[in-house]
Amino acid sequence: QVQLVESGGGLVQPGGSLRLSCAASGSIFIRGWYRQAPGKQRELVATINSGGGTNYADSVKGRFTISRDNAKNTVSLQMNSLKPEDTGVYYCSVWSTVTGRNSWGQGTQVTVSL
Repeated sequence: QVQLVESGGGLVQPGGSLRLSCAASGSIFIRGWYRQAPGKQRELVATINSGGGTNYADSVKGRFTISRDNAKNTVSLQMNSLKPEDTGVYYCSVWSTVTGRNSWGQGTQVTVSL
């Protein structure tokens, strides 16, 4: 019922920018973005609520911006001033109304390195 496709990842130098996008289908509510660094647990990066309010992890606050287009069922993450510690696989997160659970896509790799 839920299909998510993340895109936009790649290799960038510290201080660079990337814009991630997630195309979603199915009976879902858009939730936000998670990431998982090598050897670490998946962590919440940014959320966006039904009213458009946003929340960010302290580590990305001021550098990342989450946005959505409800009509198109897409959510994006603009990432600026990237740091090596931002490296990881980024996952789009949605809430499935069918399963009553969060759902994630396959993720897109972000590597911040010289």
